[in-house]
Amino acid sequence: MASLARRLGFGTARQLEVLTAMESFIRKRIEAHRGRRKLWFPNDLQPADAGAEDEALTARLREAARHLPAAVLVALALNLLTEEGLPHFHRLIAQHMGQDSAWCEWNNVWTAEEDRHGCAIRDYVRDARVFRMGALERLQYQYIEAGFEPDWEQDPYRLLAYTSLQEKATQVSHANTGRAAADYEPRLQRMLAHVAGDESRHYQFYRALFGEVLSQDPDTALHSLQKVALGFAMPGHNIAGFDDMSEVVRRGDIFGPRQYQEIVEELLDHWKIGALTGLSPEGRQAQDKLMKVPARLSRMADYVEAKSARRGYQFEFLPAGGVEV
Repeated sequence: MASLARRLGFGTARQLEVLTAMESFIRKRIEAHRGRRKLWFPNDLQPADAGAEDEALTARLREAARHLPAAVLVALALNLLTEEGLPHFHRLIAQHMGQDSAWCEWNNVWTAEEDRHGCAIRDYVRDARVFRMGALERLQYQYIEAGFEPDWEQDPYRLLAYTSLQEKATQVSHANTGRAAADYEPRLQRMLAHVAGDESRHYQFYRALFGEVLSQDPDTALHSLQKVALGFAMPGHNIAGFDDMSEVVRRGDIFGPRQYQEIVEELLDHWKIGALTGLSPEGRQAQDKLMKVPARLSRMADYVEAKSARRGYQFEFLPAGGVEV
């Protein structure tokens, strides 16, 4: 425990004890994760080997991509920008969980798998010529330069709560983007299905880890989960224009408060939050608040949907300059 405390510099004594004791559990989960996955690479989906260029295929790709709905294009841009924020998230995991032991091993596995996502999406959008790439690259640069510092109050449990929610959210966003694109561009749908499959496995990993934290330290874990669930923000929320992009994506029924509500409900059910017993008064208070979150999110979604009116949005990265949804 003292070693982990020196590495992290924060976390209560009980949290450090729990996280240290979990190392064998984590290694077993890493082994199981590796056994379930089937590694793929961006070049498998969008070949760029010497001699692989096919002008007719490229022409068909660009013609198909030209008909993609506006919400799909904006979701694709937002998903790409988010995936290319990987340096922020690798750093946060290292910062909260240390740079050696099983936590570091998982961080390296996760980073290597996640790195392919941005590469695959970038390969596609570049070949398909769907964006003004210079404008998109400026957004990506500004996002990385601005940094990403979630207010987790030096609580390592919040990292695991956040990643459980976030990995499921990105899975849903990628999968729904692919489904919305399928009738126009099946190649894009197949690529996003590969990305969403990875996100699903990552979600299962983090969900299992936070479940173990809940079993060992339920009162503190519930408090951490409550804080994250109520203040959840998608990765990339500090990208310039994020609110407008998110609104277009919501109106396209790709990702918004309604989908987030479903994710929270799924996790509360999986972890059996409502059935936990033997809690302290603080733990019971956090439990009660958590069980009310889905209804609160439902009201929020109802309100947002009721006040929506068709309007235009401007994005420099779109060739047309803007969309109306």
